[in-house]
Amino acid sequence: MAEAERITGTPEPEPGTGADPTTGTGEDGTAQAGPGAGRGRRRILALLLVALLVYVLDLGSKLLVVAKLEHHAPIEVIGTLLQFTVIRNRGAAFGMGEALTIFLTFIAAAVIVVIARIARKLYSLPWAIALGLLLGGAFGNLTDRIFRTPGVFEGAVVDFIAPAHFAVFNLADSAIVCGGILIVILSFRGLDPDGTVHHD
Repeated sequence: MAEAERITGTPEPEPGTGADPTTGTGEDGTAQAGPGAGRGRRRILALLLVALLVYVLDLGSKLLVVAKLEHHAPIEVIGTLLQFTVIRNRGAAFGMGEALTIFLTFIAAAVIVVIARIARKLYSLPWAIALGLLLGGAFGNLTDRIFRTPGVFEGAVVDFIAPAHFAVFNLADSAIVCGGILIVILSFRGLDPDGTVHHD
């Protein structure tokens, strides 16, 4: 076996560890030091950086529009086709489900937990970007749910992007939708979060 691996150029597991250098995991599934483990850490870092960027942009934009636009006339960005106007939304994305504020808060928290679990075996950069978009968007709207009026877990999300003939939304909503679309595309292409490709 070792001779065949030497001929084909396949790295041999470290003696006595059973570690797989291509994935960074041992025979028992625990993390081991190696190229795979380093790649996994880089993907998690990419996820966190995307999430942080989305969160900072979302939070900053909400603070700005609340300070400058709330209780003022809408600002026309592209005539009446696209305006900035502040509304407080106690529902889900795009104003749906206004009677379920507390439930939606726990859904957002559950999404964050699920993403954290998936990240433990994350080796795909596209999946890292998609999950980062979801994570940053979920944290952005969850921050509003917790800290804004009328109270903890019942806070109204700040929406301000108002296209003509469409619901008003924010950057967190946009990130969540983009992340969801990217996940659908990756799933259709058969790419899993661990970097493997399957064909149905």
